[in-house]
Amino acid sequence: MVLIAAAVCTKAGKTIISRQFVEMTKARIEGLLAAFPKLMSTGKQHTFVETESVRYVYQPLEKLYMLLITTKASNILEDLETLRLFARVIPEYCKSMEELEIADNAFNLIFAFDEIVALGYRESVNLAQIRTFVEMDSHEEKVYQAVRLTQEREAKNKMREKSKELQRQRMEANKKGGIKGPGFGGGYGFTSTPTVGDSANFVPEPVKPAYTAPQKPVSSGPRAMKLSGKSRDVDSFVDQLKEEGENVSTPLLAPVGVKASHVSPQIINTEPVHLRQEERLIVRVGRDGGVQHLELYGLVTLHISDEKWGCIRVQLENKDTRGVQLQTHPNVDKELFRTRGQIGLKNPGKPFPLNTDVGVLKWRLQAQEESALPISINCWPFENGEGGCDVNIEYELEQDNLELSDVQINIPLPIGGNPVVGECDGQYTHEARRNILVWSLPLVDSSTKSGSMEFSVQSATPADFFPLQISFSSKTPYANIKVNEVLLVEDDSPVKHSVDTVFFTENYEIV
Repeated sequence: MVLIAAAVCTKAGKTIISRQFVEMTKARIEGLLAAFPKLMSTGKQHTFVETESVRYVYQPLEKLYMLLITTKASNILEDLETLRLFARVIPEYCKSMEELEIADNAFNLIFAFDEIVALGYRESVNLAQIRTFVEMDSHEEKVYQAVRLTQEREAKNKMREKSKELQRQRMEANKKGGIKGPGFGGGYGFTSTPTVGDSANFVPEPVKPAYTAPQKPVSSGPRAMKLSGKSRDVDSFVDQLKEEGENVSTPLLAPVGVKASHVSPQIINTEPVHLRQEERLIVRVGRDGGVQHLELYGLVTLHISDEKWGCIRVQLENKDTRGVQLQTHPNVDKELFRTRGQIGLKNPGKPFPLNTDVGVLKWRLQAQEESALPISINCWPFENGEGGCDVNIEYELEQDNLELSDVQINIPLPIGGNPVVGECDGQYTHEARRNILVWSLPLVDSSTKSGSMEFSVQSATPADFFPLQISFSSKTPYANIKVNEVLLVEDDSPVKHSVDTVFFTENYEIV
């Protein structure tokens, strides 16, 4: 069977759509279609017409014809079967057998015709397969569209933030045109408010409580006494930082009035065999409740600094029952890990790389339950009837085994908004340059598992206080996975090792 063309035409002979399946000039196919109505004869019961070179096989569809043009050598039975399939395809994409409806769905019909016939020969397909092929459902396309929508939302959020920043700068510029109060210096110099580290960084900078040197009463004594007092204040401040575990060197101290920027302490491998267990959390929660997205990514890295401990195995203990998906490095013996919970190379005689952080195990956890959150935040802004908003915000530790350090909750404020804080557990800071209120909690554990803060802002609406950004770090892992011991491959003798565990937020927001 060689099928030359398929067409849908009216009973008056007007062609609505046509698809040819073999190479043929436009004039030739137009001539064949134009000859069809002239060959039709009334009163005949058959549904085909033959000429010297081709055969027309057709089927009435209310006011239309489904027409196939084939060679005379084709099998008429196969032609009729193919015609029935073509006729069934049209109602699949058209609600009615009207000329306008056919023209509106022309491309879908042509795509379906191409699935039935290829290079003039019938394909072995049914109606369900044709529907699937034409839909062209692609998982990769859905992922691409989802990523694109996310990027567009992020770009819009950045545009809004930039717009607020520009508006704030214009307001500050207008204020600078007036009379400046004494001692402020126009907002420049060393009085600027320090910025908070970006929570999207892979290793977030821990938030340290701001310490302020105690102010001494002003006396009328000589200036030498004042200088001595400032020196004692600086020494007291340095001693206080050292008690907090900060490594402070005297020659690097900033001048009085300048706040030294915090530098994250470097992790020191205390043993020749050192393991680091790292977990990062990505969470998005709706302002009215409900977890929209929660993902945990874990990674265990191994660092060996002495070649005599190169051939080792790491014994892990996994007591987590929440469906954590584990994946080992391709060079790790998967059977050994599955049966004995040990991480070792496929070739036991080959050592691990030296002086390099090697990722040996990673895991992933997804959840939708609110009980899976490490800490829940409930923000209730409501209009107070005076053109402003009263805001109640509270936190609650959901996992009693966790100890969260340096918890920071960034609450956006309307431009120019000045919050009046009534009650607050922990500390708070109003960063006017960034239009945010920072609620800081040094430690949240089972003894301080809940707390609240209340404040009010004039000229605000409830939507001004979202999205909230939350960041924290912890030495307690979220997943119940830990390193038990390290053994030599040669004789299973224990190897002295050190383990560093860190759990932190990469992006935690209430939208």
